[in-house]
Amino acid sequence: MTDMATRDAYGNALIELGKINRDVVVLDADLSQSTKTHGFSQMFPDRFFNMGIAEQNLMAVAAGLARGGKIPFASTFAMFATGRAFEIIRNAISYPQLNVKIAATHAGITVGEDGASHQSVEDIALMRSIPGMVVLVPADATEAAGAIHAAAQWNGPVYIRLGRSKVPRLFEEGTPFRIGTAQVIREGSEVTLLACGIMTSAALEAAKILGKEGISAEVVNVSTIKPLDEETILASLGKTGCAVTAEEHSVLGGLGGAVAELAGTFCPVPLQRVGVKDRFGESGKPDELLKAYGLTSGEIAARAREAVSQKR
Repeated sequence: MTDMATRDAYGNALIELGKINRDVVVLDADLSQSTKTHGFSQMFPDRFFNMGIAEQNLMAVAAGLARGGKIPFASTFAMFATGRAFEIIRNAISYPQLNVKIAATHAGITVGEDGASHQSVEDIALMRSIPGMVVLVPADATEAAGAIHAAAQWNGPVYIRLGRSKVPRLFEEGTPFRIGTAQVIREGSEVTLLACGIMTSAALEAAKILGKEGISAEVVNVSTIKPLDEETILASLGKTGCAVTAEEHSVLGGLGGAVAELAGTFCPVPLQRVGVKDRFGESGKPDELLKAYGLTSGEIAARAREAVSQKR
């Protein structure tokens, strides 16, 4: 299986959905080549709407289409979807619980050379804070395609976080995606590595590093940030007694925040968080940025060793 960006999987999944469900419509903010919605626009021009660089209007029109019984996918970069259009998403989509799917691409620092203005490291926290909003962060192209199909069947607002860069394939094509479910993808007994998005593959690599040192790490892929799979996560924490979270997002308010809230309430254990440390992004090549910001398998392994030592 070849590496693929989750945004590319999104574009392919939209075309598949368009063929089987005439209620699916797509809106874009003049970025269809980048968000990969252009394929849908060519196949189904009567169901595609280029709203221009007007993200608030993009979300408001999506809300109106949902009121009319359509299943709108509203697409733009994560920075602009969640930043510029936050109030419309909150008041026009989530407050009335309309059936709008917000598919935001170019999330995180792996946007690369576009720099801090385009690198959204706050979007999970923003969307997670909105009542009734489902938040999905697929780990690879297979999960991204599954998440799009699952979102189309879900009745209510959904935020799907997608990336620009190619990521390793972790799951076989056709693997079912279930909203609200976390998956233990590697069994372990001494530390739990909880990851989402591109950091899931890094967590698996970290588990291999730790295994060579005699530390048994369990890896949990948390592709649904909200609603969080509390049962699976608490079961793993109870088994291992310590944890590390890993995300291409701020350590404030994302996966790390969600797990800290859950663990602090029901299963207090030593917890380390790998993510962006309360700072903006910067221009650079994706791989260089991941290293500079400590979003690596080596950093996850280092934090895991610390968590295990705190437990002992």
